[in-house]
Amino acid sequence: MNVLVFDIETIPDIQSGQKIFDLAGLDDASTVKAMRHLRQQKAGTDFMPLHLHQIVAISVVYRGMGDDMGHEVSVRSLGKLGSTEAELLTLFIEHIEERTPTLVSWNGTGFDLPVIHYRMLKNSISAPGYWEKGDNNSAFRYDNYLGRYHERHTDLMDVLASYNRNASAPLDHIATMLGYPGKMGMDGSKVWDQYQAGNLNAIRNYCETDVLNTYLVYLRYQLMRGELNQDELQQEYALLRDLLDNSGKAHLQKFSKAWA
Repeated sequence: MNVLVFDIETIPDIQSGQKIFDLAGLDDASTVKAMRHLRQQKAGTDFMPLHLHQIVAISVVYRGMGDDMGHEVSVRSLGKLGSTEAELLTLFIEHIEERTPTLVSWNGTGFDLPVIHYRMLKNSISAPGYWEKGDNNSAFRYDNYLGRYHERHTDLMDVLASYNRNASAPLDHIATMLGYPGKMGMDGSKVWDQYQAGNLNAIRNYCETDVLNTYLVYLRYQLMRGELNQDELQQEYALLRDLLDNSGKAHLQKFSKAWA
């Protein structure tokens, strides 16, 4: 098992919005208000189109096995509080380029990866291993990160819904249904307000709990498809609980206690 579960948190791309909609001179809050108003008028929702999301946090759970993988499980937000978007993306891509993990997400096909693609484009980030489709490495011909039905990127929401958007479910509902903590007092709609208030650490902590929920659903998915048996599942649970309980981080310890 060499798995990288990931989640991103975003705010509106103020710089691009000011250029595209001719909003130069407005402060950040007024720019976002105007962008949301224009979006509501056009699309009936104030949720920004994917190319106008700026990434402010990327959190990952990494599970590696084997001598070259460190026999580890870890959860963290990439970079530091002051890291730029380009730095966050570079660290994320380095994980992929160096370890070629199975990427796991919840709605990564519909949101996270398209946003990451646009932001890689904007920030001039190179990722040949990620974009490989078999031209230089035949192992990627029928299993690459870009193929919707390939396992190298496993979008759990997409897979569990049989690739039928009408059958998709929120991560919070599925996590709660399975006895995992789900949302813990915050959701994506609050990220911009928290960012304005300077609470980037709270955003990163929230992102980490979301990615933990995704990882736990993935473990149950692996049980369902026979890749783990019950004993192995319990071993994975125990390994993760030990990490959370001994992390010294209040939000991770709170997550462990809320885990039924």
